[in-house]
Amino acid sequence: MRAVRRPRLSSVPLLFLLTLACSREATVPTASGAAQAASEPAPPGMVWIPAGTFTMGGRGEHARPDELPQHEVELEGFWMDRTEVTNRAFRAFVDETGYVTTAERAIDWSELAQQLPPGTPAPDPELLQPGSLVFRSPGRDVPLDDVSSWWNWTTGASWRAPQGPGSTLEGLEDHPVVQVSWDDAVAYATWAGKRLPTEAEWEWAARGGAEDPLYPWGDERVDDGAVKANTWQGRFPAADRERDGFGGTAPVGRFAPNGYGLFDMAGNVWEWCSDWYRSDTYAQRSQREPVQSPSGPATSLDPYEPMIKKRVQRGGSFLCNDAYCAGYRVGARMKASPDTGLSHSGFRCVR
Repeated sequence: MRAVRRPRLSSVPLLFLLTLACSREATVPTASGAAQAASEPAPPGMVWIPAGTFTMGGRGEHARPDELPQHEVELEGFWMDRTEVTNRAFRAFVDETGYVTTAERAIDWSELAQQLPPGTPAPDPELLQPGSLVFRSPGRDVPLDDVSSWWNWTTGASWRAPQGPGSTLEGLEDHPVVQVSWDDAVAYATWAGKRLPTEAEWEWAARGGAEDPLYPWGDERVDDGAVKANTWQGRFPAADRERDGFGGTAPVGRFAPNGYGLFDMAGNVWEWCSDWYRSDTYAQRSQREPVQSPSGPATSLDPYEPMIKKRVQRGGSFLCNDAYCAGYRVGARMKASPDTGLSHSGFRCVR
C-alpha cells in the first residue's frame, strides 16, 4: 500500500511553500531500435523528438543559480505527447482503473511529520482532510516572497474540482488536468504504457530544434508582439489583464506549437519530470560533460527545505510573468514534493 505524503505544514495553516551524500546520475534506458521507431507511424497524439546534443541550462537575465552552469548533454530520440494530458484523458484512466489521486485521500500525519522538524505539533484534524492547493489572487500588490498571499489550502480540491468544492470539469474536458501529484502522473503514465520525461528530454524537446532559443518560440520577450502562450499579463499576483484570453488554464493546443509540433511547452501548467531535484545537479554534471541521457540525481536536496524531497517541474504556467518567475524559459526549473498537487501543475508523457 502506497504511503500518502502531503505538503508540509508551517506557521501558515497547511501551506506547503514548496512550489513556489553526493549524487550520481543514471542513464535513461533506451529501447533497442529507437532509430527505426522514428520511421514508424507515430503513436496517437505523440511526435518524434530526434536524438541530439545541446547546451543545457539557463541563460539570459532570468537565469537562476540552480540552472547553471550550462553543460553539454547528449540524448537519444524519443516520442513525446503533443499536448499536456487533458482532463478527458485522465478521466479515461480513472474510469478504467478506479485510481484515487493523492488529493482525494486523507493526509497521513505520521508521514507528513517526517518532513517537519522534530516535535512539530499535529495540526487541527480538519486540515488533514483530502484537499489541495488553489491559487487565489489577493487583488492587490503583496510581497512576492510570501506565497501564502495567493496559495490557499482548500479542502475538497482535486482534479475533479480544481478550484475546490462547487467547481467542476464542465467545459474543461480539453484543458490540462491539474491538482495531480507526481505520484498520480507516474500512475497515469504507467497505465498508458509511457513514462514521464527526464528534465533533459523536456528541455531538448522544448527547444523545438532551434540551436539555443531563450523560449520555445525563440528570443522575443513574452509580452512583445503576438500572444505566444498562456501566461500572466499584468502585475502578479494582483491582476491579470488576460491578453491571452485566459485567466486560468487554457485548452491544450490553443497557441502556436514549437518547431517539433509540441504545444504549451511554455505556460498553461507546470509539467512534472521524472528527475529528483537538486540545486547542485548542473554543477556536478559540468565536471564530466558531455553527459549522455541523464535521468537525474539519485537523491533530492533543496537547501531551502532540506527535509523535503522534491521532483523537477518544467515549462511555467498561467501564473508566470517576467516580474515573478519567467518559468516559460526553456531552461527554467521549478520543484515540488512528489505528493503535492496545485491548480497550475500537470504533466505530459514520453515513450
